[in-house]
Amino acid sequence: MTKCGYIATVGRPNAGKSSLLNWLLGEKIAMVSHKANATRKRSNIIVMHEDNQLIFIDTPGIHENEKLLNQYMLDEALKAMGDCDVILFLAPVTDSLVYYEDFLNKNKKNIKHILLLTKIDFVSHNKVLEKIDLYKKHEDKYEAIMPISIKKSTQKSDVLDLVTSFLPKHLPLYDTSIMTTDHLRDIYKEFIRESIFENISDEIPYEADVLMNKIEEKPNIDVIKATIIVEKSSQKGMIIGKNATTVKRIGKLARIKIETLSQKKAYLELYVSVKRGWSKNKDGLKQLGYE
Repeated sequence: MTKCGYIATVGRPNAGKSSLLNWLLGEKIAMVSHKANATRKRSNIIVMHEDNQLIFIDTPGIHENEKLLNQYMLDEALKAMGDCDVILFLAPVTDSLVYYEDFLNKNKKNIKHILLLTKIDFVSHNKVLEKIDLYKKHEDKYEAIMPISIKKSTQKSDVLDLVTSFLPKHLPLYDTSIMTTDHLRDIYKEFIRESIFENISDEIPYEADVLMNKIEEKPNIDVIKATIIVEKSSQKGMIIGKNATTVKRIGKLARIKIETLSQKKAYLELYVSVKRGWSKNKDGLKQLGYE
């Protein structure tokens, strides 16, 4: 009998969750940014390991914030933790144990979890061993602890073997050929948001989102029209840029990401619109898909 199950991938903002899942999948699906709190919604990333189906749930970073959008993001992470078979908690090796101990308090159902020490390529081997010793005071809480580096020494199969060992015996829940249960428009939306994060500094990316207007899939090209939503007129001007250079740059980068995934040409048309206070009221969040 094969194994199959849901694995919630959680941790503080910028712990490396999306990067890990893209690496395990071998495809660029999840949004990645060096800025914290880039991921806003749960998404399923499906990895076939031998005949076993691992359904990873990418989640927003666990953090406390009074803003309505941030409360939604925390709720997304908590729901994923409560509805999975096993949790992967990512802890950058340079972090204190505060984030992990906060996670333990939030894991109300005591779902079994694996502790991954990430970004170990930034410290010495001895520092990694010292951090493992620190976590040992909680060794009755986690099922296993594994230091990993997705850039250097870690093999994907080592991580997948470990996760699979804690999954229930079950036939695959999804078609074994698909990589995600997300709709194409949601993936493309995240590529556009990622391009905003990569091209715009300060707080603007956190007050911006994307509304997908139209996707027309043709045999040799995808035609995509989308609107970047911001909260202030000044932000609209910065997104567009002088002679529309910035929005063109955002569109070009997003188009490259889309074409890399779809393996065909894409025509991307971007608009920019102001929706004042969208991230601070329920109606604004609902219109952009944050139910």
